[in-house]
Amino acid sequence: MRIAIIDMGTNTFNLLIVETKENNQYKAIFKDKTGVKLGKGGINKKLITPEAFERGINAIDNHLKTIGSYNVNKIIVTATSGVRSTENGKEFVDTIESKFGLNVQIITGDEEAELIYRGVKQAVNFNNENILILDIGGGSNEFIIANSKGLIWKHSFNLGMARLLDMFQPSDPITLDEIKDVENYIDSELNILYKAVEKYQPKQLIGCSGTFDSFRAMIVAKNGGVPEEVKKTSAYPIDLGDYEKLHVELIKSTVNERENMKGLEPVRIEMIVLASIFVNFIIKKFKLKSLTQSSFAIKEGMVDKILNS
Repeated sequence: MRIAIIDMGTNTFNLLIVETKENNQYKAIFKDKTGVKLGKGGINKKLITPEAFERGINAIDNHLKTIGSYNVNKIIVTATSGVRSTENGKEFVDTIESKFGLNVQIITGDEEAELIYRGVKQAVNFNNENILILDIGGGSNEFIIANSKGLIWKHSFNLGMARLLDMFQPSDPITLDEIKDVENYIDSELNILYKAVEKYQPKQLIGCSGTFDSFRAMIVAKNGGVPEEVKKTSAYPIDLGDYEKLHVELIKSTVNERENMKGLEPVRIEMIVLASIFVNFIIKKFKLKSLTQSSFAIKEGMVDKILNS
């Protein structure tokens, strides 16, 4: 059986097509993503703007055309913070369902965090140590604490990068005072996380979704590339020294400079600075000892849920 998963994120609409095998296993046969910026111009007003609305509809249309050439048996569509937190999110979903004949699942922050965990555990080998997982989105950021025995703690925070970009509208390049303002705001919103980290003491960070994919691609490009077998891996250890250098470069950069940075997706050019400030803050705050990028997240988690529920 072939299953297509469309993950309607706040920044990108992601597509994964898989072929199921015996013993609840599967093989990915196609992956793609389309930059949509669903939250641009309206996320903190709880609105999907007409322009973003149209970009989203066009992205679904394009993904369905792709799906049509793969003889897919089942299509699953999920919507996250960029839809669930907006006043016209239901109208957006209704339009998709009536126009394309799809059923869209609007998932809660808790459900999103669980799917992320289900995805990451396929890419990373957990041990007895508690590990902190972070998925940076446009509308929300999910934190999960887990180990080899399972998921321990999870929470979704409305601290996505589209929200922060709209809220702070930083200079080009961002100033030190603006960085401090962003960090102070992040600090004020994470008390629930601080209590969990104090209790469970994770020392490693696993990052997934577009921000960390970009970090991986940019650092690999700076290091002269990697062998093909490494390119195909679903998890990649990011040296903290390499990340620190990239972070310094990003916060000093202008939009024009970022447009020419190898490995940085165009849809992330505006938000990557704030995303890096967020990640750097978390690493320093919790004195984390390692950083690993996971290529698996919500989409792969949904496949796991379908096959194992």
